Order: sequence, then structure tokens, then C-alpha cells
Amino acid sequence: MEAHRNTVKLSQLVDTMGLEIVSKSSDYENIVLNGADVNRPGLQLAGFTENFPWNRVQIIGRVEYIYYMQMEPGLRYERFRGFFSYPIPALVYSYNQAITRDILDLADYYDKTVLRTPMVTTRFIAQMSEVLEQMMAPQTTMHAGLMDVFGSGVLILGKSAVGKSETGLDLLIRGHRLVADDVVDIKRIDDHLVGEAPENIRHYMEIRGIGILDVRRLYGSGSVKESATIELVIQLEDWQDDKEYDRLGITDDYTEILGVSLPSITVPVKPGRNLAMIIEVAVRNNRLKRMGYNAAITLNQKLIDEANRKAREQGLR
Repeated sequence: MEAHRNTVKLSQLVDTMGLEIVSKSSDYENIVLNGADVNRPGLQLAGFTENFPWNRVQIIGRVEYIYYMQMEPGLRYERFRGFFSYPIPALVYSYNQAITRDILDLADYYDKTVLRTPMVTTRFIAQMSEVLEQMMAPQTTMHAGLMDVFGSGVLILGKSAVGKSETGLDLLIRGHRLVADDVVDIKRIDDHLVGEAPENIRHYMEIRGIGILDVRRLYGSGSVKESATIELVIQLEDWQDDKEYDRLGITDDYTEILGVSLPSITVPVKPGRNLAMIIEVAVRNNRLKRMGYNAAITLNQKLIDEANRKAREQGLR
């Protein structure tokens, strides 16, 4: 499982957000963005350039626009000349604001990209940051299945032919939704993991003995989901008679993916076990644990309290 962080080109951001290209730099197709943060260059236009975060996308909102338009033309020209002398990736105007000829001439002279959007500044910044975080999120690909069970993403792991797809199909028949079969692309968004299927195999399942199934066509659009936040890992393995499996559930196991620890349960597979039902119960039980209730610990404490009570009674006799 090899993790990598995606890089995003400026052109990808422009296409995704539908930005208008007012002026295009000669290196436009090769500009790579270094992060999801942006900068509104009010201080820089006021002449303060110390610690200027020039490597971010620069946003001219209504406040910055009104401020510099009130400047004397010569001063405005000098401020933008200093601003464009930095290797900024792009300058974006919100509100579809008009761009004066002197600024466009400077952008052309310094070979800078100028973009425009009709969106409100704060909404544009929020949307762009979200888009970039999604695009730049650390990502890995795993050989696994991913199902949406009672609204929780369940990642099903196991060796080939252990029954991952068959278990997914059984869950599907019980009313749950398929996210991915066999291959799962996983991204880390903040402290959460979001999984989805590669686009070319999305909504398909492979069942040995039957072949490829188009789940959406067989069971309807409500049987599939584009992505899911992973909340539980189920590890399927062939039943081993000489292995001692957890029968109480007092201690919790975890699986780490992209630096995020997820609750993990090992489920032994053998004929006659209803794996789909077990996974349903595991999801419900995991939710109770997240809410602070652990049935095994509660029962264990009751037994301890009962044993202590009996010991006290015998001591009084």
C-alpha cells in the first residue's frame, strides 16, 4: 500500500471551477499549486511586502478592489509592479470585477496569469480551498471492497477468494449500498478517510462463477454510492482451528491507513457463518462504542461487581 500526495496544476483548478482566463502566462500549463491556502493581498497593495505569501493564489475581492481603485494611478501602477514582480501562481478577481488596462499591461509584462469569477469572494475562497484539499489529499489504493452499511463506510479486507465480493453482494441484497468492489481509492481528508471506486470499474462487481455484474442496472441507482467515509475495517480470513479468536471484545483493535487509525475486526470465514449479518451487527456495535457504550466492558464490570458483592457477604458471615 503506497501512499502519495497529489499535485494540482493551475489549469486543473481553472477547469474544475470554471474560471475565466483574462490573461494567460507563457508557463500556464506547467504551474503547480503548492497548497490549498490563498491570500488576499491587501497589505501588499498597501506597500507592506514582508512575509508576503507569494506562492499562494492571490484573490482580489471587493475591498481590495475599492482600495486600490482609490489610489492615484501612478501609485497604483507602482504597487502592482512590485506585486507582480513576485512569482505568484495567479491573480483572481471575484464579483466579475472590471480589470483596468494598466494592470493587464503589467500582468502581460511580468508574464502572469489573471483569472476572474462571478462568485462572492468568501464563497469562492471556501469552494476553492475545498476543491484543492480534495485534489491534493494524500491518497492510496487498496485491494478491498467498500460498502455503505447503515450509513457507515465498511472496508472489507482479505486474501483473494476469501469471499469479499460475495459478502458485499449479500450486504447489497440486504439493502445496503456498494461503493467499490476489489479496488478502493482512499483519500485522507482532514482526519477522515474517504473511499471510492476507480471510475472505470465503478458500480461493477466480480462474482466467481457468474462473472461481472453491473450493480446499478441490476438493483437500481439506490444500490450504489459514489463515495463513503470509512468508519470500520473488517478483515476476513479463513477459519483456523488452532487460533484463539476474540470472544469478548473488551480490547479494541485498529488498522492504520494513511496515518488514520480505524476500528478493526477480524471475522473468521467458514461454511454456515452469515458474514453479512455479522458485519451489520459490527457496524451497530461500533456506533455504540463511539457513543461511549461498550457491552463487553459493561458486562465485565457487572460480573466484577457481583463477585465483589458476594465476597463482602461471605466476609460478613
